[in-house]
Amino acid sequence: MKAIILSAGQGRRLLPLTENRPKCLIPLAGRTLIEWQLRNLAAAGVEEAVVVTGFGAAQVETALRTIGAPGLAVRTLHNPFYAVADNLGSCWAAREEMDGEFLLLNGDTLFEVQIAERLISLAPTSPITLAIDRKAIYDSDDMKVQTEGAQLVAIGKTLEPEVVDGESIGFLRFTDEGSDSFRDAVVEAMRHPAGLRQWYLSVVDKLARDAGRVGVMSIEGLAWGEMDFPADVKRNEKMTREWLRGETGLGRAAEAG
Repeated sequence: MKAIILSAGQGRRLLPLTENRPKCLIPLAGRTLIEWQLRNLAAAGVEEAVVVTGFGAAQVETALRTIGAPGLAVRTLHNPFYAVADNLGSCWAAREEMDGEFLLLNGDTLFEVQIAERLISLAPTSPITLAIDRKAIYDSDDMKVQTEGAQLVAIGKTLEPEVVDGESIGFLRFTDEGSDSFRDAVVEAMRHPAGLRQWYLSVVDKLARDAGRVGVMSIEGLAWGEMDFPADVKRNEKMTREWLRGETGLGRAAEAG
């Protein structure tokens, strides 16, 4: 299984933390965000990761050389127009990597290992599977979803409140068929000037509405977090410290055994 991580953005809403470093290099409990992602992907059994870089690409490449994620081969792919395009542009830059089954992950999504394990072990009922969570109240920045059973009906930040029943966590799985349809849809969207200003989830929304090709998988009860605003850093620091304590506890238990 291959994972593609979209880490080209600076993260301007996190300034001044990201003035001189990309969002993915913000430290959390002694590890950078990208290190948490790679370690947890490796722990879930992913063997290959492609990190799409942009702002601070050289810093990211240097950091990746020091990250220990056993069993995971990591390489980078540069998005040269990260400053003028949204993340659909990063998907276009990585289109040649979208062959066969793969995972697609936002560069600012933290996730516990079980989430990746669940996506990988899933027996897909749709070509594309979107990991979603549910909560009582959704805010304007949440990437909200409307579902019908295990199928995605629509996704977007401006869905009407009465139809919203979950949010995307920015983590997807594609089958062979799903990768073909998604790659083709990304290429088609980028043929139009508006493509530079689109999120890749707008393409997922179109595939769900027009072709019913997108399913959902709930990760309710499992830990994850985004990194968009300063308040997120504090919350994610707390979450990753708990993960670190769990790793230490497991290590001690193994030694005792």
